[in-house]
Amino acid sequence: MTKGGAATAGVAAVGLLLAGCNPGGEGIRKEGTASNTPAPRGAVSAAPAPAPGTHYKKVNAVKLLAADPKVSADVKRAVAKPCAANEYPIEVTYASLTNSKSPDVIVNVMTCADSVGLGAYVYRERPGSADGYDNVYANEQPSVYAGVDKGELEVSRQTYDTGDKVCCPSGEDVMTYRWANDHFTEYDRYHTDYSKTTVDDTPDDTAGPVVGTTGAEG
Repeated sequence: MTKGGAATAGVAAVGLLLAGCNPGGEGIRKEGTASNTPAPRGAVSAAPAPAPGTHYKKVNAVKLLAADPKVSADVKRAVAKPCAANEYPIEVTYASLTNSKSPDVIVNVMTCADSVGLGAYVYRERPGSADGYDNVYANEQPSVYAGVDKGELEVSRQTYDTGDKVCCPSGEDVMTYRWANDHFTEYDRYHTDYSKTTVDDTPDDTAGPVVGTTGAEG
């Protein structure tokens, strides 16, 4: 991770309602009403609407998280009550990730105050169950965010160096997962160092580039 450098990078996230539905792409649908906060770096934007006939069943994400033993007590407390009115710090995305007959459910949980990711989960409808779901992916590292890229699970996480403010992480890890043999397996990841400066920084023309991206097969 690079310490010091040029330009600021904002933390990613949004606080969303549990009602409403906006069409996404490649069978993706996102539920909620976004604020003016920009989407997380590395998160995948919505693409064209799903093909005709694509359907999904809305879930109550708050109840789903509350009943899930894989969800930590801290995350459950974060969604125990809305941030304001009916607005919960949750984003729900429906997408085909596990070759299930029904769309899978991606749930992102964030803080109310600054929309930093607290947890990212993927739920798969339990075969033969009308409303049962299995947690097939869980990540509760701070600033985590899960999305979809070309039908695969993409998880991003902001990284912070000592002294970084919440608004200004030092970098980002992005991991891509594929579904096989009834579980997700990481097959690719890369890390990006953000360049950062303050008004007191003095440019050094002899220094090499500060921003770098590396990739590696997992």
